[in-house]
Amino acid sequence: MLSTSNLAIQFGAKPLFENVTVKFSDGNRYGLIGANGCGKSTLMKILGGDLEPTAGDVMLQAGMRLGKLRQNQFGYEDERVLDVVMQGHAEMWQAMQERDRIYADPNASDADYMRAAELEGKFAEYGGYTAEARAASLLIDAGIEAPLHNGPMREVAPGLKLRVLLVQALFSQPDVLLLDEPTNNLDIHSIRWLEGVLNDYDATMIIISHDRHFLNQVCTHIADLDFQQVRIYPGNYDDFMLASVQARERAEASNAKAKERISDLQEFIRRFSANASKARQATSRRRQLEKIKLEDIKPSSRQNPYIRFEQAKKLYRSAVTVEKLDFRYPGTDADVLHGLDFAVEAGERIAIIGPNGVGKTTLMRCLAGELAPNAGRITWVDNAERGYMPQDPQAEFADKVDLFSWMSTYTGKADDDQIVRATLGRLLFSGDETKKSVKVLSGGEKGRMIYGKLMLTRPNVMLMDEPTNHMDMETIESLQIGLEKYPGTLIFVSHDREFVGTLATRILELKPGGRITDFRGSYDEYLRSQGIDA
Repeated sequence: MLSTSNLAIQFGAKPLFENVTVKFSDGNRYGLIGANGCGKSTLMKILGGDLEPTAGDVMLQAGMRLGKLRQNQFGYEDERVLDVVMQGHAEMWQAMQERDRIYADPNASDADYMRAAELEGKFAEYGGYTAEARAASLLIDAGIEAPLHNGPMREVAPGLKLRVLLVQALFSQPDVLLLDEPTNNLDIHSIRWLEGVLNDYDATMIIISHDRHFLNQVCTHIADLDFQQVRIYPGNYDDFMLASVQARERAEASNAKAKERISDLQEFIRRFSANASKARQATSRRRQLEKIKLEDIKPSSRQNPYIRFEQAKKLYRSAVTVEKLDFRYPGTDADVLHGLDFAVEAGERIAIIGPNGVGKTTLMRCLAGELAPNAGRITWVDNAERGYMPQDPQAEFADKVDLFSWMSTYTGKADDDQIVRATLGRLLFSGDETKKSVKVLSGGEKGRMIYGKLMLTRPNVMLMDEPTNHMDMETIESLQIGLEKYPGTLIFVSHDREFVGTLATRILELKPGGRITDFRGSYDEYLRSQGIDA
């Protein structure tokens, strides 16, 4: 249905990938995975026709329609919501636009009107006369209420804009659907909605995501981009992990046997090659030796950082008490947080969840001391030492310093160069990398630097707002292990279901209007308590 032949892309001296020949077909849903920087989004752009490959071809089966999820959620702010959706059928939209331009031109010629008549036929063929009704129906199904349909996109809440763009991608009823990070900026409930939509839609899909639970729920196959090649594995992400480990173990076992056999043959040849009575046997052994080939087992391009958090002082009972907390941003009419009451015991791991815009980050900033509440109190115990990872850590990297100097400010000692280098090395920064400016770091690299800061400062309470943002699978898994082993108190916001489900011992769900649901137990237990299948 959609396939590539000897595909390659090269931006510098070294190709990003080369000789990629792969087929995506049969209504399968492929999770495209790989380390950060391996070329996943580049490959997706080539598949979607947005980027020309250096070599090779992309083939879409004749008569098949391709749909793409756009990433520019704020790129349509002044356009009508229904129009944004209908742009998903490019041919119909272009025919409509050209027809309308002709009708609006007072100087249009007879030839123009003949062209308009031709466009009317195409518009009808593409289902243009029912397009608005179909677009409206899809928007309603996606939770976009009818009063928003004829208004501009800027009136759609940020958390719902991606839903409009997903409807845009589905509007032309594509046979092949390309989705690059479709869970970005979606809250945990919206991700569940998206899982349902994709599982119900019949199309071949290629999906880039770092959300392991999402890949497990949606994907029928995994396309692994590693060693500049793409290899297809049947099953979801967990199946891929098991299959890839087993394949490597089989290859290593086969090589071990082959090496043992090589050693035996070489020993026989060494002992008897000069013996006339054994010469024929030695020659036979040489032929056998030449036929043995060791499998080339390349080291993976993936790297797992080593992340461990400690606490300098232990808390024994309470960590913080929040009483009747209100917060309202200056110049606004409504409270973002209203009347919040809860207490946190030492050692708890609390996940704060809720729809986008409900105030999760605002609550975290209040707990961290970045924002002062308008009413109520936040009382930390005397020995509480907070470590905070903001959702956007940009302000932490305002100074133009190198990585080593930045990290050195958090050791507390002037002569701890070795500790700083070891910490940077564990976070995959080594050699000359430690000399580069923090200004040029990617989002994922900045996140790892914040992990390092928390590793060095050893707080007994950690406040982490979307700590997996911009991270690859390997870093997320390492962070999860580090937090599982962390003996202190953890309060975090995350939309990663696997992350929340594994770590949380208590759920605080913020709801519109300042309401809060406080559940003591895991996320799966919380879902079951709400009558939702876990």
